[in-house]
Amino acid sequence: MRASTRSRVWLSAWAVAVVALLGRSTPAGPLLGIGSRGWEKSAMPAVRGVTLGPIESSLHPGKGYGSEVCARALAEARELGANWVSLTPFGRVWDTSSTGVSLSFEQPYRENRRAVARAVAQAHAAGLRVMLVPHLWVESGGWRGEMDPGGDEDWAAWVESYGAFLRAWAELARDSGVQMLVAGVELRSWVTTARAPSFVALLREIRRIYPGLVTYAANWDDVVDTVILGELDVIGVNAFYPLAHRPGATVDDLLAGSRKVAQGLRELSHAWGKPVLFTEFGYTTRRDPALRPWEWPENLSDVVVDEKAQADAYRALVQPLLDEPWFAGLFLWRLYADPDDVSQEPEWGFSPRGKLAEGVLREAFAAHFAADGPRPLGASLHRHSALRHQ
Repeated sequence: MRASTRSRVWLSAWAVAVVALLGRSTPAGPLLGIGSRGWEKSAMPAVRGVTLGPIESSLHPGKGYGSEVCARALAEARELGANWVSLTPFGRVWDTSSTGVSLSFEQPYRENRRAVARAVAQAHAAGLRVMLVPHLWVESGGWRGEMDPGGDEDWAAWVESYGAFLRAWAELARDSGVQMLVAGVELRSWVTTARAPSFVALLREIRRIYPGLVTYAANWDDVVDTVILGELDVIGVNAFYPLAHRPGATVDDLLAGSRKVAQGLRELSHAWGKPVLFTEFGYTTRRDPALRPWEWPENLSDVVVDEKAQADAYRALVQPLLDEPWFAGLFLWRLYADPDDVSQEPEWGFSPRGKLAEGVLREAFAAHFAADGPRPLGASLHRHSALRHQ
């Protein structure tokens, strides 16, 4: 996730040119019905998902994906009301000028692959569908959205190496019966520029390997500039939207901000004829978390822990979206493969476990989403009552 100081303009001239290069119609062209193609054919209910953060370090044996504690975390997610889980294996790059991706992160790739396969099986056994998210860790601390290997030859090397990384996980997704694959996360410098055709070529290659739903996780502030959306089954957004512009905003202020977010996404969905999925959403447990939600918890100091502020931000973001038929659902950022390991982030971090925000999440997951289809006979007419601010 990363903030942007740019103005957001609907497909600038260069973006339209890139779309033409890709051989796809621009958003102004003929439209398909909302929920068309892969998502419509799947006939699945709305996504009520959680991201289960990995614990890949070999220094913590028995705590990562596929372990006994992971099975317990998945059971907790199901009890929370989730019907999907997101698993995020990482590859490593040194910095934003790297030309290659190492498939090993904190433990050897082969070990991690086996662990992820076990976690997929555990999720299915728990009644959860799986979204697999091959992710990039930038060792120097830079942001993956600013990757710039250099000239054409360097970019070609990057595309080849990233392609090998993605193909490896696409093959596991196919072999493990994963229901959705995220082909990239916040790769702004690639998918919003004239470099985008090489990403489209990779997407089409992945389609030949992997038969399930395919999406891409755009950052919240560049999804409208992302020119590869026509290739996806669902428009994925890492939805760390600021809902306020001043400290001390009220819940009504947050709701007003969320309605603006919903309006923009409604226009995006109708323009491309595809549903929108929050591939990540979340707010930290601190005062004014919706003011600059992309700020990483470990980088903050002198933090005032505020569970109510986190819960209010959850409630405000979700409430206006439940009645939108184009809204396919959302994945919480995040819980952990070992639910009891509190060392993964500070107490003001993103996890809602055991906090007021967990209650809001339960209420949201229990609600009827418009994307679920017709309301079941006898269902409550007051489905949003639990999500109204107190």
